[in-house]
Amino acid sequence: MISLFLQDWQEIVSLYEKDNTYLAELANLLVRNVSYEVPSLKKQISKCQQLQQEYSRKEEECQLAAIEMRERFYSSCKQYGITGDDVRRELLALVQDLPSQLDEIGAGAKGLLEAIDLYQACVQFVCESSTEQVVPLLRHMQARGNTTIYEWRRGVKPASVERPKTEQARESVDQEAIDWGDLGVESVPEAVDYGISVEEASEEIDWGISLEADAQESDAAGIDGGDRSAADTAQIVVLDAGSKAPEGTARGPDALSLLETPETRNQFIDELMELEIFLSQRIVETSEEADILSVSQFQLAPPILQDQTKGKLEAMVAALQDLIGRMTSLRMQHLFMILASPRYVDRVTELLRQKLKQADLLLLKKELMIQKRQEALEEQAALEPKLDLLVQKTKELQKLIEADVSKRYSGRPVNLMGASL
Repeated sequence: MISLFLQDWQEIVSLYEKDNTYLAELANLLVRNVSYEVPSLKKQISKCQQLQQEYSRKEEECQLAAIEMRERFYSSCKQYGITGDDVRRELLALVQDLPSQLDEIGAGAKGLLEAIDLYQACVQFVCESSTEQVVPLLRHMQARGNTTIYEWRRGVKPASVERPKTEQARESVDQEAIDWGDLGVESVPEAVDYGISVEEASEEIDWGISLEADAQESDAAGIDGGDRSAADTAQIVVLDAGSKAPEGTARGPDALSLLETPETRNQFIDELMELEIFLSQRIVETSEEADILSVSQFQLAPPILQDQTKGKLEAMVAALQDLIGRMTSLRMQHLFMILASPRYVDRVTELLRQKLKQADLLLLKKELMIQKRQEALEEQAALEPKLDLLVQKTKELQKLIEADVSKRYSGRPVNLMGASL
């Protein structure tokens, strides 16, 4: 039985070797391996390597972008003066310190007496018939500090002060949802857009609370109440129109300080800038000593104008610029907006949280890139043994063909030439 099987197998081999059929098949297999199989595996391995490099690059980019986004978050928090641990609560807590900060700025105005007197003397000297008092609000704050609107209008301190009810609502900053109290007026309209982004604030923004002023009192104090726009009526606090405070009692808008009220706050900033421009011009004039006309013009000026030196004027300008900077800083603008609208707090909180969410998403994308890079590495590790085995088999085929052809030519050396493996 075995002998019959061997005979059949020998016959099959003989027929296979007849007319060099086996040699043609080996050559065909060799050509296919060299031309297609080996290059295909090499191409797949090269693609895996490229993918690993690309995923590594994207992983690094995601890491850097996540770090940058967190830095932007903390930079924005720094602008507000918060740590970022609990954005909403910290923003609301900032308003509690605002009155004391405004009082400090008001106290800073007490050092401006010499600059105000210098400005007043110059105006009276140049305009001899002028009896107008320059920078009246700044002069008032220089003498009395950041007083109430009541004291600014009437010239006397109130016997008692009844702050608006919104102050009570802001004290509950430990609560997750803040109750802004019964304001006695319509709530803040949803359509009001306060216009300050997290990145930067517009220079044209209205920084504070617009308060309804008593028309008669405004006229008596020289303050133009004007018509209130829809945005102005969106601000906080007014008592019932029919209610009147007892004599000597500062109530409602009159109980707020000068720097809490938008009209007087803006007037304060304008007067600071007006005084700064005047002093800056005097510095220029003082430096131009060769200007005979300028010198002769001030020969008859009061001593306060003639005795000023460039150093003194520069010190006055520096004090003014410090106050202006503190009042117009981005952080102070945000504080006034927070004071004006709880909706603004929600908006800022959401914008800041979005930065952290984006940073977290970038870190998730980074983890995905790590996973894909690992998959590409594993695929490369699986393909490389296949390539090595195919190259080995192809070389064996090459040697078999070379040996077989060599036999046909009396053992002459035969070398198959072609694409290298």
